[in-house]
Amino acid sequence: MNQRIALFWPGDARPTPNKLALPNITEATTQIERALKKLGREPYLIEGYLTKPHESIEKLGPVDDPMIAVCVHWIYAPHTTDGVVGKENPLLLASNFAGQWPGLVGLLNTGASLESLGRPFSRVWTEAGDWSADEHFMERLGEWCSTGRIAYSADELAFHAPVSEAAATIASDVAEEIRRRRILILMLGDTSMGMINGYFGPRLLNRYGFTEHKIDQAWIIDRGKRIDAKRIDEAFAFVKENGVTFHWKEQGAADFDENATREQLRDYLAVLDMLIEYKADCLGWQYQLGLIPLRPPSDFAEGLFNSVCRPESNGDTVACATEADQGNVVPMEMMKRLLKAKGLNQAVMFHDVRWGAQHNGRFLWVLLNSGSCGAYAFNHNPDTLEGVHSYRQPPAYFPTPGGTFAGESLPGRMTWARSFIKEGALWMDIGRGEVVKLPPATRDAWWEGTTRQWPFMAADLGISQETLMAHYLSNHIAVAYGDIFEEMVALSQELGRILQKRESLN
Repeated sequence: MNQRIALFWPGDARPTPNKLALPNITEATTQIERALKKLGREPYLIEGYLTKPHESIEKLGPVDDPMIAVCVHWIYAPHTTDGVVGKENPLLLASNFAGQWPGLVGLLNTGASLESLGRPFSRVWTEAGDWSADEHFMERLGEWCSTGRIAYSADELAFHAPVSEAAATIASDVAEEIRRRRILILMLGDTSMGMINGYFGPRLLNRYGFTEHKIDQAWIIDRGKRIDAKRIDEAFAFVKENGVTFHWKEQGAADFDENATREQLRDYLAVLDMLIEYKADCLGWQYQLGLIPLRPPSDFAEGLFNSVCRPESNGDTVACATEADQGNVVPMEMMKRLLKAKGLNQAVMFHDVRWGAQHNGRFLWVLLNSGSCGAYAFNHNPDTLEGVHSYRQPPAYFPTPGGTFAGESLPGRMTWARSFIKEGALWMDIGRGEVVKLPPATRDAWWEGTTRQWPFMAADLGISQETLMAHYLSNHIAVAYGDIFEEMVALSQELGRILQKRESLN
């Protein structure tokens, strides 16, 4: 492999996150330059953040040297992919393993997006203060420098799992429901923030029993103007009476008040009306970035949709994927149906895979996303919103005031899943795990070290840190309390057979 190695900074499209992350990315670049020089390589830096697709095309397209993306905060996948697709030079995504900024989330999203486009790449990470002193990191970086790739163990991965007769029967019944009536995803806009991996589209969805109907997000503003004030009043009274704790005007959030929450409920009701009008089964809500200066954050409404206890409820949750991520809404809807069929609570939570650390001899992940975590995670009671706290979304990212739907997730056994694109088809990752209750001091340190305003879940995902970082193809994860692992395996196989049967007819 070439001695010269190009380093580049994929960035956010917004200037504020890039500015905030500048000290971290500068330090990480110094660290990886030192490590590469220790291996006898000649690193050089492509100047400036890549903050738009054309910058990736123009700055990365001409580079034939091996390339390393420095990932320390949230990054849009096109700020890497658009400049490297169709090229064969070795590509490495490198990150510091830290929770302050969602660099790991950005690495996982960019990796999944590269995989969906068929562009080979490798990943490497370290939590060491001195990267060149981390023997495992240096061994892997050396492997990449020598061969152009890093091979990680796949021993914890399996392509099949035993399924009991009872689980197979439940999955077969749910699959038959889907065959009788295809699942309709109402898409409010397109996917968000450069998540190429999160959009499947009808050409893929229809092969597995799903489809989509897109509505422009501008409809939220238009429809919202016609929501009757009485409905907003009643919705506002409902969330207060059912236990939500609102942190209006706290911690300097002078602009976060009752009116901000009312406006969030206006958007909730406008979207609820559209779900009813189109008889949609589940929801993908883009929100970012177009509505940020125009409407309050969608998080409070998304949390309500993923709760049974909500204004004008029909007794069901609406599986709602924040950032319109179809890779999450597909397993969320499947899990919801299996949970109901098994007599378990139907709530399915949506999270980022944000960060993690060792605790009492096992590795726990901090699962944390501002949007679509329902109230059941915080109280294990479908009939209340107790345990929900609404804080102002951080103003650095959300200029229009509005609250989150946050809380501490209760302990319990759970099942997790994620759908992704690989080799032109949909795949499903499924696992068993456990939500863990941390000691208050540890919980607070981890929560404060990420984003305190967002819902928090500490989770043992049943696999090692290395397996997830090396192989997981998403920045998001769907989590449900209860064991529906075998049922999800069987249902995924059943929906895959829909595709196999169709292909056999051609």
